[in-house]
Amino acid sequence: MNFDEARRRFGEYQKAERNASPNTRAAYERDLVALEGFLRERKGLAEDAPVPVALVDLYVLRGHLGALARTHAPSSIARKIAAIRSFFRFLSDRGLVRQDPSEELASPKVRRPLPTFLSVDAAKEVVEAPTAGDAHPAVAARDRAAMELLYGAGVRVSELSGLDLGDIDLGAQRARVLGKGRKERLVPFGEAAASALREYLALRDAFRHPRTGELDPRALFVSVRGRRLNVRAVQLFVRAYGAQGAGRADLHPHALRHTCATHLLDGGADLRAIQEVLGHASLSTTQKYTHVSVEHLLAVYDKAHPLARGKLPKVGGGEG
Repeated sequence: MNFDEARRRFGEYQKAERNASPNTRAAYERDLVALEGFLRERKGLAEDAPVPVALVDLYVLRGHLGALARTHAPSSIARKIAAIRSFFRFLSDRGLVRQDPSEELASPKVRRPLPTFLSVDAAKEVVEAPTAGDAHPAVAARDRAAMELLYGAGVRVSELSGLDLGDIDLGAQRARVLGKGRKERLVPFGEAAASALREYLALRDAFRHPRTGELDPRALFVSVRGRRLNVRAVQLFVRAYGAQGAGRADLHPHALRHTCATHLLDGGADLRAIQEVLGHASLSTTQKYTHVSVEHLLAVYDKAHPLARGKLPKVGGGEG
């Protein structure tokens, strides 16, 4: 099988079965095109000649990644290895290659930064920012409802964009979410999110296309042209409300997800329950939030406890 056909099939699998985001699919495509280019050059193949996937072995992969390591950070190399492994696992599972040459690839050690999160007060200000400004009432209501779900339910931005009207149960206060790997889960949300959703749904008809009257009949969140609200649009308004509500112009939707998880943990929620809410396949992914909470606790201790500052409180000279 040639690279072109293998990439096409893998791309279809990523979209249909893995529910991978467009950004992830595009990044994997770039990584595989780069590998094909390296192989073409290494084997001396003509620019327009097909490149058989079977030519890839462990030494080719190591050579390709070694060349990239001169100009790319370890985190970038680790992501490229993940793309290559996923590609060859897909081909191997379907009998399209005799063996998986990526099995023995070693990933570089990457120091992963702790998730960033907002304080409770800052999160409240950011979530309430849409209705605190002078935006059109329907837009303000939509954005407030979206922010409530990002923070209150901890959904990914791609999951938020993919929500349909039928996925929301206002009575039970829960949403049916389609996550990574097309895994479905039920996510609870609070009264604040339910109230914001009711207000938005009452105004949703205002989002009909100004010329055609079109309005997506399925999508929960829609744009001013009546189409499903895309991920980029959500990222942009989260950034705007982050600057407006908390002075954080770099705020990303994922930070609201991190904030949700951290506040749940600080409030006494069980790690397993948080894993279910976030849709993590592995508990180890959820455990990173324990480190965030410990660091937060230490920061509070350093600021508030007299022993942390090397000072003892003065003791009065009276009896007792």
